[in-house]
Amino acid sequence: MARLFDLHIHTTKGSSDSNLSPEDLILEADRLGLRGLCITEHSGPWDKHEFRRFASLHSVVLVRAMEVETDMGHMLAFGMDEYQAGFHIASNLSRAARASGGFVVTAHPFRAVLNTPRPARPLLYPSEAEPLPESPDQALEHPVFQLADAVEVANGGTADNENGFALRVAESLKMPVTGGSDAHSVHGIGKFVTAFRDDINNEAEFLKALHSGAFYPAVGLRTGRLQPFTG
Repeated sequence: MARLFDLHIHTTKGSSDSNLSPEDLILEADRLGLRGLCITEHSGPWDKHEFRRFASLHSVVLVRAMEVETDMGHMLAFGMDEYQAGFHIASNLSRAARASGGFVVTAHPFRAVLNTPRPARPLLYPSEAEPLPESPDQALEHPVFQLADAVEVANGGTADNENGFALRVAESLKMPVTGGSDAHSVHGIGKFVTAFRDDINNEAEFLKALHSGAFYPAVGLRTGRLQPFTG
């Protein structure tokens, strides 16, 4: 059914900084022809029974997920039943995901790394004593890339050059790469998406597709000119 997914979306249901209602999300996805949506709330995944009820009302494939703030930046976690104590430590989150067949993506890893003025220290480099990378080669050894299964390189809330930087890092590491809007409002939905090789009809098929690595980030859905994201 679905081959294009927006992997990174926040709604008013579980993200206090969002003004995107679940209902408006569905309406805009239908308008765009976007058939796959991952709801990655900051507060943890929706209650699974409530999520199933909501999903049953719509033809779009909905995936229940979360964005976790960790000691190594934000991470998108798929296939996890609930938020657990200790997930703020990236190694704990990664270990739990791998034990349960889940999948973890390091989200917008280089946001605020290249551009100034920056509102705060980058999440991936929180210590003032830690130098910020100026080239992709200088970023390759960050431990987050040993813990994540993929790198979000096309993020709708991140500057173009920082998205491109993430892509160069991931290419050097030969890691899978994803795209997502990071939408907090109707206007951002689908700015970046992830295109999968095979049709996906449910969350189980979505997780299988993630583990296959047969996907790539894409841009241009909102303008009708979809193409692979190349940085």
